[in-house]
Amino acid sequence: MRRVSARDRARYGGPAGRTRRRAAGVVAAAAGLLLVAGCHVPGGSSAAAEPTGSGTVTVVAPSTVAAAPLYIGMKNGLFRQAGIHVRVISTDSVRSGLSALRSGQADIAFGDYADMFYAQQQRSPDLRIVANGYDVAPNVMEVLTLPNSPIMSPESLTGRSIGTAEPQEMPFSTSKPYSLDTIATWSVLSSDNVDPTKITWRPMPIVKLIPALRAGQVDAILATEPTIYAAESQLGAVPLLDSGTGATANLPLGGYFTDAAYAKAHAANLAAFRAALLKAQSSASATTPVQGALMHFAGLTVQTASLVALGTYPTGLQEPDLQRVANLMFNFNAEPPNAGKLTVSSIIAR
Repeated sequence: MRRVSARDRARYGGPAGRTRRRAAGVVAAAAGLLLVAGCHVPGGSSAAAEPTGSGTVTVVAPSTVAAAPLYIGMKNGLFRQAGIHVRVISTDSVRSGLSALRSGQADIAFGDYADMFYAQQQRSPDLRIVANGYDVAPNVMEVLTLPNSPIMSPESLTGRSIGTAEPQEMPFSTSKPYSLDTIATWSVLSSDNVDPTKITWRPMPIVKLIPALRAGQVDAILATEPTIYAAESQLGAVPLLDSGTGATANLPLGGYFTDAAYAKAHAANLAAFRAALLKAQSSASATTPVQGALMHFAGLTVQTASLVALGTYPTGLQEPDLQRVANLMFNFNAEPPNAGKLTVSSIIAR
């Protein structure tokens, strides 16, 4: 297996063993919890009485690493204790979540911030942030190449092709990012003095990323877990660049959103949902609950669930952190035409 240069290995982590990578994810999760300890969620209270709701709350969410605490909360009865019954509609599409919110088929949808912010800037629908769900950590969003690739550094990606997941709400463009993954990667590349527009970006279904890299249809892939682990296991793929470093370190990746009308009419249910979810995200600092959720709801094997690198599950909602996503979108012109920079504080469900 080839090795990246000493400089890049030190910076991006290199082709480390999965045990080491998994441990790094756990440490990052614990660190994230320490950073947000004592922070109150907007609209929350420090009083002893916890918010309660009533009835059913329908949530559209993926069965992935990012949403694992949602399923932990359901399994452990945390939402039931808050007085609400959570019904989950599983989807791997942000578009489906937004469509369900528009039609009233769902009350809350999980989505990555770039797509949801893009939709909000078009008021389609008028969104409100309920809770932060998942932040980046080392080794959870990477550009990978084959072990014998001549690409040895981020600089050598110039003139090459990178396979990425298909865009969702944001339109594909060859001149600007079209997903949160590409926004973060463009930021890291730019900090390395690499012009992202000199790279060919090739969106495709996630399940085709590894076959495309194997067949040489692309020179590298931009992937998240568990695709990273699968690429390393199946192809011996090695990381070339970690997209969660520098200006994108600890970047919020995904969160829970609702429609503005629902937020106004069902504030008690949203408060109950948020309080129960944050309890579940706090418990996700331990590996066992997350592994169990990934095996039961995401269908991962015991080995994969134990070795995938994890991001962090915040126990609070920090407006400045979420604003970083909007700022990156603005900096790379990844917003709807004439939209301007989004002010995140204006769309938080209070």
